[in-house]
Amino acid sequence: MKRMILVALAAVLLAVPAAEAQKVNKSSIVAKLQKSDADINDAKKSVKAATWVNRGKAYYEAAVAPTKDVFVGMETMMLKLTCGEPQSQGQETLAGVAYESWVYPFVTVYVKDGKVATWTETQTVYQGAGKVAVEAYLKALEIDAKQAEKVKEGLQQLANFYSQLGNTSLDAARYADAAEGYLAAHEILSNPVMGEEQDGTLVYYAGYLRTMDGAKNPESFVKGAKHLEDALAMNYADEEGNIYYYLFHCYYGQKEADKANVMKAKDALLAGIEKFPKNERILEGLMQLYTAEEGVGDPQDLVAMLDAQLAENPESVDLWFGRGRLFYALKDFDKSVESFQKVAELKPELYEGWFYLGLFYTLKGDQQNQIINDKQYTSQAAYDADLEAVNDIYRQALPAFEKALEINPNSVDTLESLKAICFRLRDDEGMMDKYNKYNAAWQAAKAQ
Repeated sequence: MKRMILVALAAVLLAVPAAEAQKVNKSSIVAKLQKSDADINDAKKSVKAATWVNRGKAYYEAAVAPTKDVFVGMETMMLKLTCGEPQSQGQETLAGVAYESWVYPFVTVYVKDGKVATWTETQTVYQGAGKVAVEAYLKALEIDAKQAEKVKEGLQQLANFYSQLGNTSLDAARYADAAEGYLAAHEILSNPVMGEEQDGTLVYYAGYLRTMDGAKNPESFVKGAKHLEDALAMNYADEEGNIYYYLFHCYYGQKEADKANVMKAKDALLAGIEKFPKNERILEGLMQLYTAEEGVGDPQDLVAMLDAQLAENPESVDLWFGRGRLFYALKDFDKSVESFQKVAELKPELYEGWFYLGLFYTLKGDQQNQIINDKQYTSQAAYDADLEAVNDIYRQALPAFEKALEINPNSVDTLESLKAICFRLRDDEGMMDKYNKYNAAWQAAKAQ
């Protein structure tokens, strides 16, 4: 009997904190904020740094209260212990991912595979509490420089809060909120008291996310352009140069408001392609502009630009790579082949060089094959001669793909290309044996 009583008592003790923990005591927190408001309006208290440090703490507590007991990866059992039973549960899809939604008074938590994946705050204790907290800490530092460590600690907590807001908002497909979270974190961390110069990464993320949000909210393009411009002014550029591609979209998304934005979009891409000639997105953006917008320019201008760069730096693999991709966009496969022959020559260990060389031979063959299919023949001999010429093109693709496979033996794309070409050339001596070999390897690679 005693054992049963103890077990029952333990269950009660577990239930009590869970019931209490799920509540955000909004009235108690607001009372603290009201006291802080009174303190800063008091002539004696308002000149004390401690008053402002305490204000920072109070408003930080208000900012984090709705979500402080939730973290990514949290087991649902622990979620129930800390937040209690949800008011309701359902299913929701965010950015193509299905989640269970657990609805609480201040937050909706999204669960995947029994763990917290992300969440969305649905009710605040005080709107803009984080901003007030930052202002309070900086005021404390202004009054007394000796408070630097306390201020730094408080600001770091706020930066972490905003970074987490950026992460969870991104995962919840709330791109504008994510952008604002990252931007707020950057502004806090950029304060001299934090002691570290920021490289613009968070500002870039904010611009990128505003670009994504612009599809639904065109006003985000304006903010996105500003953030990306600021990141570039800080000498930030992502490794592949996509910042210029996103900036292009932000300008281009504003073309209805002002046609001058079309040329700004062009300039962003041209600046990007000069620094990152291998970036396929930038090349595709340029081709889109040059072919869809009157007055932007002749696509051949892009060729001239790359060729001018190559005249100064003929050993640049990136420039030859970009040139090959550009001619692909122009459907000039001879020039694409020419460019990637140079890539393979300059950097024979580069898988992509050999793969694209094989690919563009294949596309050239496909193009010529379509021509003979559309042509009316009066002679079987003439047709056979043209068909053999096309097969000669495919034959040139074969060694390029084989070299690519030698460098990357597990490439499914290369194996698929090889088996397709070998099957087309199956009447050539030994080609069916090659087809069988590559087809078996392709099947095995797909199964992995």
